[in-house]
Order: sequence, then structure tokens, then C-alpha cells
Amino acid sequence: MTTSMTTAAAEPTPAPAEPRTGDAPAASRRTRSSAAGRRTRRPHTPLNPRPSVPLTLVTGLILVYTLLPLAWLVINATKSKRGLLNSFGLWFAEDFDLWDNITRTLTYDDGVFVRWLLNTLLYVVAGAGGATVLAVLGGYALAKYDFPGRKAVFAVVIGAVAVPGTALAVPTFLMFSNMGLTNTPWAVIVPSLISPFGLYLMWVFAAEAVPTELLEAARIDGSGELRTFFRVALPLLVPGTVTVLLFSMVATWNNYFLPLIMIKDPDWYPLTLGLNAWNAQAQTAGGEAVFDLIVTGSLLTIVPIVAAFLLLQRYWQSGLAAGSVKE
Repeated sequence: MTTSMTTAAAEPTPAPAEPRTGDAPAASRRTRSSAAGRRTRRPHTPLNPRPSVPLTLVTGLILVYTLLPLAWLVINATKSKRGLLNSFGLWFAEDFDLWDNITRTLTYDDGVFVRWLLNTLLYVVAGAGGATVLAVLGGYALAKYDFPGRKAVFAVVIGAVAVPGTALAVPTFLMFSNMGLTNTPWAVIVPSLISPFGLYLMWVFAAEAVPTELLEAARIDGSGELRTFFRVALPLLVPGTVTVLLFSMVATWNNYFLPLIMIKDPDWYPLTLGLNAWNAQAQTAGGEAVFDLIVTGSLLTIVPIVAAFLLLQRYWQSGLAAGSVKE
């Protein structure tokens, strides 16, 4: 028995089998990847919602519905008159006449398109710019000053937002006709100065963006009301101001019904009325059909608005979110 125990103790203990080359790194990589996957996969919460396939499909359909007219406009602006009538609307024709169409649009009928463009810029600068200034001043005053009748003004503003502009078109025409202002630029500019939605938006934005304590500190330091507004409040109102400006620009740029009843002289037409006049030209006896120029002119018409939105999007996005979070 002693001999067997001595023999067992003398026998060497077998060493554990060494892993094959490549097994340990692969196993460690799998372990690290699974651990990383567990670390990066966060549970679904209201702030990290689960992806919804139906919602994604609906969003895709809305995106297609939104971009399809723009794609049609860009594609057909590259076609000649013959290609516009003889080719598929959502694909290019054999000829590419975009630059020729742009040149003809700008020079057709002694360059009347340029005149309409300048008229539209006048209405936007005077009308939309003035509406933005009045909305900023009125919204700031309603948000930061307490005066008798403030609640009544709020009710009037809310009511004015609910009234469509077409319902006021005929009374506005009768009033301007009695004043002798029809068929003049003032008939388009003056009604554009009133923006109830812009006033309400600036009211809400100023109430959240401009701290009352900051205004009181400026007044204690001896700053007057005008200086406090321009030096303290106005820089804080920039996002809301740009948002109101963009909304007013789009409303004035695309305004059709008001100039239609106010303006009869083609020299004062905005782009909307001018393009409609070109479209009606084909239906008159002896009129020339210029559908290729209408499509190209429509493309040129939307370029300034798209550029304005792209350049100022960081301002108007923050302006739209004002007041959505309560601190």
C-alpha cells in the first residue's frame, strides 16, 4: 500500500490541455462583442421608443406625397414645349432645355417676369417685414406689460386667428375702393401688415424667452424702456422673429386672392397673378401657349422661399419649439 501511494505521488499530474491557436482571441472577441451589445442596447422608453413599421410607412408616403410635385416641377422645367407634351411627366425628355427655358422666361414679353418678381419682392419686404416688426413690438408689449384690457386684446387676437383671410377680402376691397387705393401696391401691402398668428406667436415666445428679472435688472441700472427692448429683449427674440418673418414671407409670396381682387394693372402683378395670366393666355383667341415658361417660372418662384428656409432653419425650428417645455 505504501508502494502504491509512493508510485501515485511520483507520477506527474497531467497538465491541462492548451487551447488551439486562435480559439482564445475568438472567444474573447465574442465575449467583448456580446458585452458591448448588452451595454449599447437600451430599453425602450418614451424617450427611446420602439421603431414602428406602420408609422415609418406612413411617414414615407407623406414624404413621397410632398416631394413628388417638386420632382415633377424640376424634371419638366428641363423640357422644351414639345418634350413637355410628348414625354412622361416624371422622367426627362431627350432634350435638356433648362437654361434656354430660364433665359426665355426672364426675357419673354420684354422681361415682364422680372417685373413681377420685383413686385413680389416689394410686397414681401414691405408687407411681411412690416408685419414682423408689428408682431414683435405687439407681442413683447402684451407679454411683458400689464395694462387694462389685456385680456380683451387676447380674445380679439385669438378670434382674428380663427377668421380666414378670404372672409375679409370683400370688405377690405370695398374699404380700399372708397379710399381710392385699389390697383395700387398699397392695396396689397397694407392688409399684409396685419398678422394675428404672428402676433400670438410672438406673445407666447416673448413670455418664455425674455425673463422678467432681466428686464427689472436693466431698469434698476437706469436703462430706459426703448434701450431695454433693443439691447436686452430683442436679441433674445431673434428665433421667434425669424419664425414670424418666414411665415409672413410665405403668406405674402404665395398670396393670390388678395392681389386678384385688388390689382388690375399687369405692371403691378405679383408672380402668382403673372403666371396665372400666362396660363390663361393659351385659352384666349390668338394667344400663345407658353406652358414650358409657366413650369420654368414656377420653379424660379419657389427657389427664394426654399433658400430662405434652408438658410434660416436653425432659427425658426427653435422658434416653433418655444413654450413647449416648462422649466
